[in-house]
Amino acid sequence: MACMAVELARKKARLEDGAGSSSNVVSVNQQNFEQLQQDCLQNGSLFCDPTFPASWDSLGYNELGCYSSKTIGVEWKRPTELCSDPRFIVDGAKRTDICQGELGDCWLLAAIASLTLDHQILNRVVPPGQSFTSQYAGIFHFQLWQFGEWVDVVVDDRLPSRDGRLMFVHSEEGAEFWSALLEKAYAKLNGSYESLNGGSSIEGFEDFTGGIAESYDLQEAPPFLFNIMRKALRLGSLLGCSINISNSRETEAITPQKLVKGHAYSITAAEQVHHLGSPVELVWIRNPWGQVEWSSAWSDNSPEWTGVQPEERSRLDRPADDGEFWMSYRDFLQQFSHLDICNLTPDTLSSDHLHRWSYSEFEGVWRVGSTAGGCRNYSATFCSNPQFLIRLQNVDDDPHDGEDGCTVLIGLIQKDGRRERRFGRELNTIGFSVYQVPDQHRGRSNVRLGPDVLLRSAPAARSRTFINLREVCDRFKLPPGDFVIVPSTFEPHRRGSFILRVFTEKHAHSSPVEEDVDADIQERDIRQDDVDPHFKHLFAQISGKDSQISAFELQKILDKVVKQRSDVRTNGFSLQTCRNIISLLDADGSSTLGLLEFHTLWNKIQRYLGIFKNHDSDDSGSMSSHEMRAALAEAGFQVNSAVIQEIVGRYADSSFSIDFDCFIGCLIRLEMLFKMFWTLDKQNQGRIQLDLQQWLCLAIN
Repeated sequence: MACMAVELARKKARLEDGAGSSSNVVSVNQQNFEQLQQDCLQNGSLFCDPTFPASWDSLGYNELGCYSSKTIGVEWKRPTELCSDPRFIVDGAKRTDICQGELGDCWLLAAIASLTLDHQILNRVVPPGQSFTSQYAGIFHFQLWQFGEWVDVVVDDRLPSRDGRLMFVHSEEGAEFWSALLEKAYAKLNGSYESLNGGSSIEGFEDFTGGIAESYDLQEAPPFLFNIMRKALRLGSLLGCSINISNSRETEAITPQKLVKGHAYSITAAEQVHHLGSPVELVWIRNPWGQVEWSSAWSDNSPEWTGVQPEERSRLDRPADDGEFWMSYRDFLQQFSHLDICNLTPDTLSSDHLHRWSYSEFEGVWRVGSTAGGCRNYSATFCSNPQFLIRLQNVDDDPHDGEDGCTVLIGLIQKDGRRERRFGRELNTIGFSVYQVPDQHRGRSNVRLGPDVLLRSAPAARSRTFINLREVCDRFKLPPGDFVIVPSTFEPHRRGSFILRVFTEKHAHSSPVEEDVDADIQERDIRQDDVDPHFKHLFAQISGKDSQISAFELQKILDKVVKQRSDVRTNGFSLQTCRNIISLLDADGSSTLGLLEFHTLWNKIQRYLGIFKNHDSDDSGSMSSHEMRAALAEAGFQVNSAVIQEIVGRYADSSFSIDFDCFIGCLIRLEMLFKMFWTLDKQNQGRIQLDLQQWLCLAIN
C-alpha cells in the first residue's frame, strides 16, 4: 500500500506540476545540484555522493563485482588527483574527448558522439558553466531523459582508476572530463557501471533527446526512404549514419572514397536537383571531426555540378565547414550501412520554422494475473493486456509514398532493464498489435476491445517482431479512423513496466482505453411476507435464541455450506469477509444479521455462485484471475485496469486463481466501498474529501 501511495503521489505531481517535463526536470534521489553545491562551498568540502558511493557496488555485481579480477587495484580518484590541470570541457566537444575504456559501452560512446553534432542538445544534456575552477565543489550534474521523464542526475567527480589512469571513458590527452562524468551519471541512473555493458546507440540517442528513434539497415532500405528522410528533416528530426566495421582494427579506417568506418556522421539536408535535365536525389552529410570528407561524385568541385543550372546550384550552395559534403542518395545507400532517425518531441525543438510531430506518451504495466496477457497466441489471456486508443482524423500533407494516409510512429519501451540485471532478470520479449475499432464503438475511449475483435479479426498493423530489446519501434501508414494499440510481452505472466509513445504527422487524439469505474447494484426490498416459511425455519435453527447471526456464527455457517459442494474450491471464509458482509447488510446497527438481512445475503451468494461457475472455464472449482474483469462486469461492477490489478493482488493465490470464498469477499468489499463513496459524494462529483480521522476510520472499517 505504501508503494501504491508513492506512485499515486508521483503521477499527481506529474499531472499538476508537469514534473518530468523538459521545463521541470525531476531530481534523481531528490538531490538538488545547486543546493548541494552551495552546501559544499560553504563547508569547504568536496561532494561525496551517498547514493552512488565510490565502492564495489557502484562498479558492478558480476564481472566488475568485488571478487572479480577485473577490479583488482581499482581506486576512485578525482580529476584533480589524476592530472595537474583538469578541464571539464574545452572548445566544445571533440572526437578526442570520447575514448573507450575497459567497459563494453561502445554503444553509449556512439550516442555521445552523435550528441556532439547538435550543440543545443549537448548543452541540454551537459549543462554549461561547470568547471574545476569557478564554484568547484567536486559535484557535477547532467540532464537525461529516462522512461518518459527528464531527470537531473548529480554525481561527485570520484572516478574509477587504475595505475593513475581512468578505467572507462576518457579523453585522449587525459585532461578533459565531461565525457567520463556523463558516463558516471548514466551508470548511476542504471545502477552500476557494469549495467552499461552491451546495447544499441539508439538507446543513448533517445535518452539524450527524449525522442523516438527509427533504425534502418541501408542494405534493405525501404522504398521512399529518401522522402522519409526529407520529411524527418522538416520535422526537426536528427539523422545519423555510419559504416559498419567487421572487427576492431577497422575502427576509424578510411575508405578509398574518404569515408571513415565505425564513425558517426550526421545528415542535415536532403534535396533534389536536376542534372542535365534528369532528377537526382542528394543528401548533405557532416563529418563532425572535419578534415576527411567524401571525394567522389557530387563532392566539392566534382564535375557533376557543371550539369546543374546555376540558379539551382546557387540554391544548394551553403557554407561548408571542413567535413561537410553532398552525396547522391544512390551512393549513400551503397557506401553507408546504417541510418538512425531520432524524431524529437515538440518541446525539444526551439525553432519556429520547423514543423512538429504530434506526440502522446503513456505509462503502463504488465501485472502478472491481471494485465500480463502475452501475445495473441495465448487466447485465454491476450485480451487482458492494456489497450490504448489513437484517433486518426486527417491524412498527411505531401505523403512520402504518394498515397493518402496517416503516418504513425509507435514505440514501446520496457523500463528498468539495465537496473534489474544485477538481480538476474532479463529483458522481456515485447511487441504490439494495432486493431481497428468497430463502427459501433468509434468515438469512445471507455470501451475495451474484447475477444470478438482481438481474437476474431486480423490486426491492422503490428510490430515487425517480438524481441527482447529495450524498445520496439515501427512506422505505419493507416487510414483515418479509430485504432487500439495492444502492447504485450510474447509470453503471458511476465511482469514489467512500459512506456508507449505515439508520434503522428497530424494531430491525433490518443488515450488509454479504460472503462469508467461504476457499479449497478440493484436489490429489491424484502419484507417478512417475501421469505419462504422453510427459510424462516432454517434461519431459526441456525441463529439461536437471539434470532441474530454474528460474524463468528456466519463464518461457521458459510464454511459448512460450501464444504458440501464439490464444484467450488475454497479454503473457508475469513472472519474479515464475514465482518464485511455484516457491515454491508446490517441495517439496524446491531453488528449482526437478522432474518431479512440474511435472506438478502443468501440471494447474493446464490447469484454470485452462478457468475463464478460461468467463469470457471475449466471446471476446476476456481476462476483464473484474468476472468475477474468479465465476472465483475456480470455482477454489475465496472472497474478499470488499476482497480483490477489491486483486486488480483489481494484476492488471487500464488497461481493466480481465485477461490469462491475470495470471489465473494471481493464482491462484498467492492459493494461496500461503492456505497460508502456514494454516501459521502453528496453532489455526485466523483470525488470526496476526508480529514485524517475520517480516512482512518473508513480504511479500518
